[in-house]
Amino acid sequence: MIELAPRNSNIGSVTRIGVQPIAIGAVALILVVLGIGSIALWRAYTGNAPETDRVMATRQLQARAAQASEQLVEKTKGLEATQQEAIDQLQVVQDQLQTVRRLLASQQTDSRKLSEQVGSLTEAIEGLRQSFASAQATEPAAEPTRKRSARAKPHASAHRKRGKSNG
Repeated sequence: MIELAPRNSNIGSVTRIGVQPIAIGAVALILVVLGIGSIALWRAYTGNAPETDRVMATRQLQARAAQASEQLVEKTKGLEATQQEAIDQLQVVQDQLQTVRRLLASQQTDSRKLSEQVGSLTEAIEGLRQSFASAQATEPAAEPTRKRSARAKPHASAHRKRGKSNG
């Protein structure tokens, strides 16, 4: 046999259950408010706030970026100066090369002229040799004249010496 519980006892338990969630909600709300307040007090007391940390980190990154930009600008200016020096040196070398080329062309022209002159002198010497050889070929027939010219030479050279001392 089943005994039934009185109905009045159920009504009292319903009122107890209805009051408990409100109390639990109120306690939870108080705990949340106390937690938020304690966190705010802790941040104010220690001075650590994530927002300020983020702002400081952002400022540091900006400062580093600015410093890196300045270093890049300085290095770029240094590279430009070095490049300009290299260009100037290259232009000087090119000018020197052109001067050397001009001198070489001038020397080649002089060398050609001298070569032509040596060629003409060689031809003249060869012509003199041939005429001397032909003169020697005709001289053996006129041997007595040769002896006279040998005697005449000292006299002629003495005459030349007098002319030089007078002048």
